[in-house]
Amino acid sequence: MAIGVFDSGVGGLTIHRALVERLPSADFIYLADQKHAPYGERTGEDIVNLTRQGCETLFDQGASLIILACNTASAVALRRLQSTWLSDYRKTAGRPVNVLGIIVPTIEAATGLPWEHEAERRGPKIENLDILGLFCTRATANSRVYEIEIDKRRQDLAVFAEPCPGLADMIEQGADREALKAKIDSHVAALKARIGRAPDRAILGCTHYEIVADLFKAALPATTTLIHQPSSVAEAMGRYVERHPEFDIGSSGKRVFLTTGEPKTQSALIETFWGAPLTFSAAQVAAA
Repeated sequence: MAIGVFDSGVGGLTIHRALVERLPSADFIYLADQKHAPYGERTGEDIVNLTRQGCETLFDQGASLIILACNTASAVALRRLQSTWLSDYRKTAGRPVNVLGIIVPTIEAATGLPWEHEAERRGPKIENLDILGLFCTRATANSRVYEIEIDKRRQDLAVFAEPCPGLADMIEQGADREALKAKIDSHVAALKARIGRAPDRAILGCTHYEIVADLFKAALPATTTLIHQPSSVAEAMGRYVERHPEFDIGSSGKRVFLTTGEPKTQSALIETFWGAPLTFSAAQVAAA
C-alpha cells in the first residue's frame, strides 16, 4: 500500500517532495498524466474523466490514499469524483481508499482559519480589505473555487485571479528561465494593473508554478507574501493520516515515478528543482 500523488505533469513533484519530508517512511507512487498535459485549457468533462482514470491507475498500483497534486483537478474534478464515483469504487475495491485535494489546506493557510469556519455575514462596506492574488490556470480561474470558498470564511479578503495560460506547459517542457521570467513578469504586471496595486499576499495556484517560485517572488514586491501550497498540504496530510489509521500508506520508503507519456528523464529545469536527474517509467494505465 502507498500514497498516490497525481498531477497532469511535473508540477505535483513540488507537493510530492513536501509529503516525503513530512512522511519519510511512507511509500509513494507518483503518476504524471503527461500524455494529456496540460489540463488547464481542457473542458471540465475532460478533466473529470482524466482525473478519474489517473486515480484508478494509482489504486490499481496499490495506493490507498491519493493526493490530487493539481489545482485544476482539485478545483474541477475532486468534488464530482467524491460524490459520484468514489463510493462505488470503494465497494468494488473492498478496502479503504480515498482521494484528497490541495485546495482545502491552501485556503486554510490563506485565511488562517479552519475549513469548518463560516464567517458572519457583514454589510457591503468592508474596511481594511486584504488583497489576495491568485496565479492559476484558466480552468482553475473559471471554477472560482478560491473566490467562493474564501468569501465563505473571510469577507475582508478579496481574491483577484490571474489566469496564466501556457505557463504550466512552458515549465513542463523545460523552457529557459529568461522566457519564464518574461511570462511571469507580464502576468504579475497585469494583476497589479487590474488591482491598482500589488496584492498583500499571493497563491501560486498551480503546482507547476512552485518550481519557479523564485521568479514570482522576484516579480512581486517584497511586501507581498507568497503562500506556498506544498508545506500547507504536507502538514494537512500528516494530520490526516494520523487521524485515519485505516489507510495503509506503507512503511518501506518506496518511491515510484510513473508517466502516461513517454518514459524518460525529465528536463534540466526539473533536475535543478529536484536536485538530481529524475526518470519516469511507463504507467500501466487503467482502462477508460
